Amino acid sequence: MLLSKKWLNQYIDVSDLSGEALGDLITKNGIEVESVTNRGEGLSGIVVGRVLSCEKHPEADKLNVTKVDIGECDPVQIVCGAPNVREGQHVIVAKVGARLPGLKIKKAKLRGVESQGMICSLEELGFEKKQIREDEQDGIHTFRESVQVGADVLDLLDLNDEVIELGLTPNRSDCLSLYGIIHEVAAILERPYTLPTADVTSSSPSEVSIELATPNCSYYAAREVKGVTIAESPQWLKNILIAEGVRPINNIVDVTNYVMLEIGQPLHAFDAKKLGNSIVVRQAENGEEMVTLDDVTRTLDSSMMVITDGQAPVAIAGVMGGANTEVDLSTTDIILESAYFDPASVRKTSRTLGLRSDSSARFEKGVDPERVMLALDRAAQLIVDLGGGAIHDAVRSGEAESRAREIQVSIDYINKRLGMTLDRQTIVHILERLGLATEGDDVLTVHIPSRRPDLELPADITEEVARLYGYDSLPSTLPASQMKGYLPAINVLRRQTRRLLQGVGLSQAITYSLTSEAHATRFGGETDQLVRLAMPMSEERSVLRTSLVPGLLEAARYNTARQQSNVALYETGRVYTEHGETLPREKERVAGVVTGLWMDHRSQGTRIPVDYFVAKGIVDTLVQTLRLDVTYEAVSMPDMHPGRTANILMDGEVIGYVGQVHPGTSKDVYGMKEVYVFELDLLALRGDETLLYQDVPRYPSISRDLALVLSREIPAGTVEQTIRQAAGPLLIDLVLFDVYTGENVGADEKSIAFSLKFQDPSRTLQDEEVTAAYETIVEAVRATHGAELRA
Repeated sequence: MLLSKKWLNQYIDVSDLSGEALGDLITKNGIEVESVTNRGEGLSGIVVGRVLSCEKHPEADKLNVTKVDIGECDPVQIVCGAPNVREGQHVIVAKVGARLPGLKIKKAKLRGVESQGMICSLEELGFEKKQIREDEQDGIHTFRESVQVGADVLDLLDLNDEVIELGLTPNRSDCLSLYGIIHEVAAILERPYTLPTADVTSSSPSEVSIELATPNCSYYAAREVKGVTIAESPQWLKNILIAEGVRPINNIVDVTNYVMLEIGQPLHAFDAKKLGNSIVVRQAENGEEMVTLDDVTRTLDSSMMVITDGQAPVAIAGVMGGANTEVDLSTTDIILESAYFDPASVRKTSRTLGLRSDSSARFEKGVDPERVMLALDRAAQLIVDLGGGAIHDAVRSGEAESRAREIQVSIDYINKRLGMTLDRQTIVHILERLGLATEGDDVLTVHIPSRRPDLELPADITEEVARLYGYDSLPSTLPASQMKGYLPAINVLRRQTRRLLQGVGLSQAITYSLTSEAHATRFGGETDQLVRLAMPMSEERSVLRTSLVPGLLEAARYNTARQQSNVALYETGRVYTEHGETLPREKERVAGVVTGLWMDHRSQGTRIPVDYFVAKGIVDTLVQTLRLDVTYEAVSMPDMHPGRTANILMDGEVIGYVGQVHPGTSKDVYGMKEVYVFELDLLALRGDETLLYQDVPRYPSISRDLALVLSREIPAGTVEQTIRQAAGPLLIDLVLFDVYTGENVGADEKSIAFSLKFQDPSRTLQDEEVTAAYETIVEAVRATHGAELRA
């Protein structure tokens, strides 16, 4: 909704406020102001001129040399290229030194002829083309009314104005008119105001009859105005319409638009001779056709309401009139329509036809039935003032059911919800500023006028008090409660996991839960366990994901395709599998994908590519920080590299996997070279949340290295478990630091080396004790795994 500050000022004094200041006040009190535009910004030195003479340019067929009186001592010579410039016209002249949007006017020579200014079109003053008369859209603007030569054009066109754009929510339909905004601004500023009125004098009874043959129209009124003259609207009316974003057409149509913007009630004017004396409001017949004012043939159906002349449709009720009863230059008698149409019916018709108008926007939000006659009388009065004619008595059918009602709310109810204490006098004063008459003491009876359909509940009254009191004036208080804050363990785990993965260098990704069947069956997904959508939008989003990895790989591909070759992403989320006739089984997972370079310190010459041990190291960091013990076991699984993939086990149960994506899959499916992924069951990572602390050891530790030769088939993790079991309590740390295959080792053997650290927190260890523990370990790995010490 656009609001002209100059127009508003005719009803309530806001002259002491700038558009920005008024907009700030309106925003603070609950209606968002999206923008404030100064219509005359960047314009100066623009006056009315009279063309004294107009001759063809001697060197250019499309240019004219004019002499123009601009109210100064001597006329000025201006070269003009507009096709519609003529002698005797009153035009807009930008003098030498004047400013137009993005342009400063200077003396110039055009094809050898001096030009001292510029004759302007409205478009050159910043008007939109749709707001300009059709005959002037490709030429200069000419004044049709009597104007003073040399007068300031900014004053004549009301460009010394500011337009405030309101971003109204659907419930505030009352502010889709100047009438409603006046009430709002008056409440905010606590200033007196006036409202639009109508003083109609009827000359004779009307011969028009009205029949309501549909329940979707509860009230319909009409007035005849005979003997009107169709002409161009006066400048003041055109100025207001243009400021409100409406193109002027003629005095009759402009008045209906003006009253709609002013009072909020849409109107329509019919040519009385084309319409006849019978008006029937009914539902359209299936397949019925009519041509609307935009010259489009519309095919109607029975859900649409139409205005007819007793037989054929002449308007789509609440949406748009028909071309067969359009007001044109030959019109002398008109019939004005004002009605209350069912909002749901108008909205459905507008959407079905794909035809939205200013009228339909207001009808579908619900107009005020109490203003149906006010708007009709106001429009009739203005039409006679601007176009002459005689007004006939109004004809009505149906009843204007008022939406006025009462809401009861207690002072205590309001204060509890605002978290403060306002006395009765303050609350009543705020409500009466809004035009809400109030009675009662501890329990208030608030009388809601018909213009405020958004107020229905005690909570709505509380909101009105809060916004007029000032949201920035509400005290900051904490809720009174004996409850303590609590974060569930799963939320703690989610936060820890995200923080840890971000700490090691991964960025969080959020991918779609919906995917294609091809992606859902990768990385272990089973076809018979897929959860399919009944009505998918596309094949690419037809099933629920069974793994987070495909989505992360898609995200990695998107980045690498845009020359971001080093990618490290993680995601926490749910995956889904079919579970018989019940709801799908949901499991929460954490997964990651890494590719490219893990470390790239060019100044130090360090470039470390991502490999299996980088991916495993990320998992190790995660589980060790969460104080969990896991082991790794080589595994072969779909879409993963057969020699670089391992299951992750905890207490003998598989909780996830880590490894390289199969080269065929990574290249052919995802368009990447070497990619490593991991995925774990998030709930399995819940360990002991109790943190235990101990003193820093006062006694030294002793380290020993253990190098073993054993079969290549034996996992190093299994050997590590054997060492820990055999070592006893003195072993405090165990690290695998070397794996070797090659010369001096059998073809089916490997050499692995561990670093062992022994320590007793209560005393200094003796070499003999460490040696005994070391020998016990050697005997255990020899007996269990057939390992021998490497020479």
